[in-house]
Amino acid sequence: MSQNASQESTSAPESTSANTASERILVLDFGSQYAQLIARRVREQNVYCEIVRHDITPEKIKEHAPVGLILSGGPSSVYESDSPKCHPGIFGLDIPVLGICYGMQLVCENLGGKVGSTNTREYGRATCEVDTDSELFQGFPKQAEVWMSHGDQVQSVSEDFVALAHTDTCPVAAVKHNRLPVFGLQFHPEVTHTPEGSVLLRNFLYNVCNCTGTWKLSDFADEAIKRIREQVGDSRVICGLSGGVDSSVVAALLYKAIGSQLSCILVDNGLLRKDESKWVVKQFSEHFKTDLHVCDGRERFLSNLAGVTDPQKKRKVIGNEFIECFKAEAESIDDARFLAQGTLYPDVIESGAAKDGPAATIKLHHNVGGLPEQLGFELIEPLRDLFKDEVRRLGLELGLPEQLVWRHPFPGPGLAVRCLGEVTEDKLVVLREADAIVIDEVQKADLYRSTSQLFAVLLPVQSVGVMGDARTYENALVIRCVDTDDFMTADWSRLPYDLLANMSTRIINEVSGVNRVCYDISSKPPATIEWE
Repeated sequence: MSQNASQESTSAPESTSANTASERILVLDFGSQYAQLIARRVREQNVYCEIVRHDITPEKIKEHAPVGLILSGGPSSVYESDSPKCHPGIFGLDIPVLGICYGMQLVCENLGGKVGSTNTREYGRATCEVDTDSELFQGFPKQAEVWMSHGDQVQSVSEDFVALAHTDTCPVAAVKHNRLPVFGLQFHPEVTHTPEGSVLLRNFLYNVCNCTGTWKLSDFADEAIKRIREQVGDSRVICGLSGGVDSSVVAALLYKAIGSQLSCILVDNGLLRKDESKWVVKQFSEHFKTDLHVCDGRERFLSNLAGVTDPQKKRKVIGNEFIECFKAEAESIDDARFLAQGTLYPDVIESGAAKDGPAATIKLHHNVGGLPEQLGFELIEPLRDLFKDEVRRLGLELGLPEQLVWRHPFPGPGLAVRCLGEVTEDKLVVLREADAIVIDEVQKADLYRSTSQLFAVLLPVQSVGVMGDARTYENALVIRCVDTDDFMTADWSRLPYDLLANMSTRIINEVSGVNRVCYDISSKPPATIEWE
């Protein structure tokens, strides 16, 4: 049982982009925090992978035509009556199966093994010793470090199974079925804490599933361009620009597909970073000869945010105003039938937008919301099958500059969720200047690419300070910098002390109204990356 895993089961719909990958792996998700990571690791091996519900039927699986199935981990115990189960018929499809953690326990329970609670739980690093050679462990060290996260384990297996490996406290750490192409791993090969884990995944893909590694992002781009042309015809497409990598790559892909039929809209809501609007216009003027509209909504956004302090209410106000601004600008564009959005695969999964059945909604994303319906447009989401790192690689393939492709994420509500309490123009001026200094210093230290997200947060707190011989009572500001692979979990960045000192000194000296700078050393979970 993976008790560190998320308690909420996520799932993905069938792909609406009709991806034509000739080789496909399905990950059956049992609520694991690592399900997306499994899919990403498979794709890194040039094999296309999708996440589906844990209870997908054998008939639905056949429609996907996968070459292999991976059963993810999960927070439950397989012997509990209400725990998520897979359809037992999947083991009779003659499709290779790899069970990971909870997935391995399901495999063994379905095929004659016994799973139970153990007095010695394993959380963290363990040493795995390989006992039996197999195609799954080809090239894997006889003794290697692995990452465990379980309180239950397989206590016995039927004579149909062979135990392949063990740890000091887990006698059955890996299994293989004698007759069926079914394998199980009690540990997590997908995480970086299992250094040789990619060897096991590659062996499953290439030795067991007989994959040839035909999926490439360049092929994805060609297919996406073809689909866009077929869907759009000679109509006009509107794309909302934010300056972030997702909308930029969507615009680049659309421009390559339909050229002058593309119109882009940038809504300046007054909550952007320093000189952001000018920067976006410059970038797109240099790289695209397309129709670009800039909607100046600064006054109306700030007016409607006056007096609002609740974070969720802020988001709703900003979302509503964005729709109104965008709608007004879009109505001035003739012959527009389509709206393009930078929806990514994690957005689809986390929004619970599943076609195969009910799914838990973890959070709502503005880019999977009701904007297309309100505007009366048909929706184009060419990136909805991709993860963030794949979108960056695609952007480079499409010729976008590295400084744009590798920009850190910026929230849809902008600086409003980094300006705690009421949002005012005076506070935003302070926050913009401080944020620009933080980014500038990290870039000078050549650490921008090695960190994942970096920003300043202005607190609704004032503290006593001394500047010169005078007592001050001014704002406290927090610097937040995190490292992450997938933004589902994150750790605070261990920035050098000298760098932090430079940031603090510059902010206090150059930004009027700040006399105290703090550094956020919280991880996600339990904290979130953004403060609101």
